[in-house]
Amino acid sequence: MRFTRFIRILSPVPAQKVQFTIMRLVKRVYTVQLFLSLSLAALGGTMAFALDVSATAKPPEATSDEIFRSAKQSFREGNTTSAIKLLEEAADLGHPGALWVLGEHYRRGDGVPASDLKAFQIFNEIANSHADDSPSSPQAPFVASAFVELGTYYSTGIKDGPVKPNLPEARRLLTYAASYFGDREAQFKLGQMLGDSSLPDHDTVQAARWLTLAARKGHVGAQALLGQLLFAGDADLPRKPLMGLMWLTIARSHANSAQDDWIRDLQEQAFSVAAEQDRRQAVHLAQEWIAKNSQP
Repeated sequence: MRFTRFIRILSPVPAQKVQFTIMRLVKRVYTVQLFLSLSLAALGGTMAFALDVSATAKPPEATSDEIFRSAKQSFREGNTTSAIKLLEEAADLGHPGALWVLGEHYRRGDGVPASDLKAFQIFNEIANSHADDSPSSPQAPFVASAFVELGTYYSTGIKDGPVKPNLPEARRLLTYAASYFGDREAQFKLGQMLGDSSLPDHDTVQAARWLTLAARKGHVGAQALLGQLLFAGDADLPRKPLMGLMWLTIARSHANSAQDDWIRDLQEQAFSVAAEQDRRQAVHLAQEWIAKNSQP
């Protein structure tokens, strides 16, 4: 009796109700199991789909810098045709270095048909798109050189083309490259233009200033022209024969190619009429400058 009572206390529910409750529990368990099975199946399908997507995803496209590096590698390997195609691909993406190199190839007719007009258009694209780039940016040398090339084209014009000689525009472009970018080739060409007495608005004082900037940066042509200007002098620029001989001697020490004959001629002409003491002192000053500014 005590045992029976104890059971009743623990299970006061009638037997039929207990059976009904158990069946409901079984159904709930079955429902939970079915839900879990369907969820796992759906999850597996999603994972499989994700794997399929990753397996068929395209690799990332090469950047313009990577394509430009590949073009330079092709040039080093002697594969000009492949290099030109890579340059065009990088140029289409707006890479200033690729554009400049491509422009130079059109200017020289190297690997592509020679076309000054095509080269001019490419250099103009660089100048219009990157004129405000920082002078310390990696692409700055290419941008500055594009301005120099444009200035050169405007100084002479393009034969049988739409670009006519325009000295004011040439000077404006060269001045921008020489001042904003500090480009030594632009400084040299600007000094050369300003020092040419046959051109309008020539100014030997300004010419000497621009040539000095380029000469100090190691531009051999600027060193020679600066030396000539200082040695000869004129009404606006006082003669400085010693400094002129020094710069001519420095330029002569780097004039090693046939294209540098004019530099050797200038130095020999000046030394032939210079005083012996000035020649000796100029050579000494030139040797000191070269030793101080030579690359380690």
